[in-house]
Amino acid sequence: MDRIRTPRWTLAAWLLLLAGPTPARAAEMPRPDADALRVPATAEAAERANLPLYKTIPAANPKDLTPANGYPKSDATWHRSHGNAYGTRHSTLNQIHRGNVARLRVAWTYHSKDGAGNIQCNPVVADGMMFTPTVGGYVVAIHAGNGTESWRFKPGGQPAHRGLVYWPGDAGHGPRLFFASGNFLHALDPKTGRPDADFGTAGRAPLPGPATAGPAIYRHVVVVPGFDRDVWGFDLVSGRPLWTFHTLPQPGEFGHETWSRVEGGANCWGGMALDEQRGIAYVATGSPKPNFVGTRHRGDNLFANCVLALDASTGRRLWHFQEIRHDIWDWDIPAPPNLVTVVRDGKRVDAVAQVTKLGNTLLLDRVTGKPLFPVRLRRAPASGLPGERTAPYQPDIQLPEPFARQQFDPTDLTTRSEEARDYIAKRVANANHGWFAPFGEGKPTVLYNIHGGAEWTGAAFDPSSGFLYVSANEIPWIVTVFRDDNEPPLDPQHPTPGETLYLRNCASCHGPDRVGIGTAPPLRGLRHRLKDADVLALLDTGRNLMPAAPPMTDAERRALLDFVFVRDRPPSTGDAKPSPAAYTHNGYPKLLDQENYPGNKPPWGTLNCIDLNIGKLRWKVPLGEYPELTARGIPKTGTENFGGAMVTAGGLVFCSGTRDNRIRAFDAATGEELWSHPLPLHGTAPPATYALDGRQFVVIPATGGGKLGGPTGDSWVAFALPEPRPTP
Repeated sequence: MDRIRTPRWTLAAWLLLLAGPTPARAAEMPRPDADALRVPATAEAAERANLPLYKTIPAANPKDLTPANGYPKSDATWHRSHGNAYGTRHSTLNQIHRGNVARLRVAWTYHSKDGAGNIQCNPVVADGMMFTPTVGGYVVAIHAGNGTESWRFKPGGQPAHRGLVYWPGDAGHGPRLFFASGNFLHALDPKTGRPDADFGTAGRAPLPGPATAGPAIYRHVVVVPGFDRDVWGFDLVSGRPLWTFHTLPQPGEFGHETWSRVEGGANCWGGMALDEQRGIAYVATGSPKPNFVGTRHRGDNLFANCVLALDASTGRRLWHFQEIRHDIWDWDIPAPPNLVTVVRDGKRVDAVAQVTKLGNTLLLDRVTGKPLFPVRLRRAPASGLPGERTAPYQPDIQLPEPFARQQFDPTDLTTRSEEARDYIAKRVANANHGWFAPFGEGKPTVLYNIHGGAEWTGAAFDPSSGFLYVSANEIPWIVTVFRDDNEPPLDPQHPTPGETLYLRNCASCHGPDRVGIGTAPPLRGLRHRLKDADVLALLDTGRNLMPAAPPMTDAERRALLDFVFVRDRPPSTGDAKPSPAAYTHNGYPKLLDQENYPGNKPPWGTLNCIDLNIGKLRWKVPLGEYPELTARGIPKTGTENFGGAMVTAGGLVFCSGTRDNRIRAFDAATGEELWSHPLPLHGTAPPATYALDGRQFVVIPATGGGKLGGPTGDSWVAFALPEPRPTP
């Protein structure tokens, strides 16, 4: 396991906390320009304090909810990534069940033998074949009974990154396998792997932009969500473009007024679902960009952080529901929606369940978008970052109950050991934290949910019980936003004395570019936050992790200050006024202890069961473990995970994606772990299940890497019960 560096008390340590708290500055502004810096932030904070603490979006009247129409019908097929168009990842297969799951064995292992990488695609199984992308950029067909490869096709780009769909054909056309790769939508003959010549040009249709999520099919329309933005409809047979919905609204379109400047985000990078009877496509969207700084795109930012319902035939917006307004925390809605049927007031009704990075489950009427439970909104803090204006209200949802922690608190500090607790306590002593805490200039902010809560792997739904199963992460991050504008350039041929001193003593923690490494704060933009006297006082007395500095000559102190305050080089030409548009951040550092474990109390990864009928958590269990901690007597902690769950009629939930490289089966009713098995590397997508020749299989890609890091490979592993011995 990788380890982080324990700080040495050099000049890097003396400067460790120079980017500390600063007086609040301007926030109220008519437009994102430098004039806003002169308006005190206290004005907006005072105005915000006069607002009611809570507002509520009322629940739909039960009599107005959409009656269930019986779809999706439970079946045993797996023709689309995530099981079906409804995204339920549920199977009626029950050959493998609670009573015999402990007997599961490896049935076959497939190696693509075209490199090493990270596969995030839940595979498709149809007509006895499994279809999946490979780490080498191919799409392959694998015999689902023995793991032998039948054909492979290389489309160019990264094919079917997060999904593909099998179409069985109709009276006039044979079956097709649809997936996106780069800026093209491809259609292959699933029997041969050859492009379908009737679709587009030589089997592919150009897309307006790249796409990664799996498409969905409604009658004659293939719906494709774009990775950068927008959603598109294409003719199923010809590949002709039919419609475009702009997730970043254009001038004159609904929602355009919610942006001061439309830049990026509001993209479907996780996935979508489709109501095949009603013809409604449901798309989940990400946050506005850039992350952590919203000074250039003020407003509520529709359709970012939304569940969108679109007419699949025309692309017309039917409704939308936005979880977070003006998201500056990278709290996307990352996962495919689940189309569910639940019981309300004794009646079965159709709804959309959407899990989010924040750890919420949005439960919305499938036709109207109205919530099935009241949605409480809470007054949110005003920002002190010059040029930033946070939304006045954010979601504080009570039902369905959140399945992950949503704000960091000092009581969350790790209890793994006294040394670890002390290490983390010092790192967060001067940090900003709390419910929807805005980022301050140069001050670290500790928060959860950058990797979820839920991630793109999403949830699985059992229609027989109304239970939703979702894996989640609960690890903290420590992010610092700082100004980085109009700085005179360095002369690499003639470093100043202060630069030489910095590179020799400080760059190991703060980086040669002064943007910080790990939890060491950035020193760029320090001139906008502190004065000479502030830095000299810190060098004399220290603070938190920074002890008092050892003696330095006056010349050394002046040279160091001149360098960090950008006074030892010729000034830049042109307008040197600071601009709120010039903020940046120190990356995505996790808050880890001295041994590289998360800096909060466990659990660090969980599997959760939510009863959508009543909105309550049925159970919550750790997902994964660190064997070395278990050996020390520490209860199972769970680990950060990117795998996702699958549920079967055998009463089992299968889930993987943990750092300990195992796949597990849990009792769907209680959360008890019933079985686990090692994988070559950690699982990198939700498992799928299917039956062939009377035998049920569970299959998963185990290619490692991705957001968990570590080695990568090329393996798919299938499990089944031992075949019965032939009768003598």
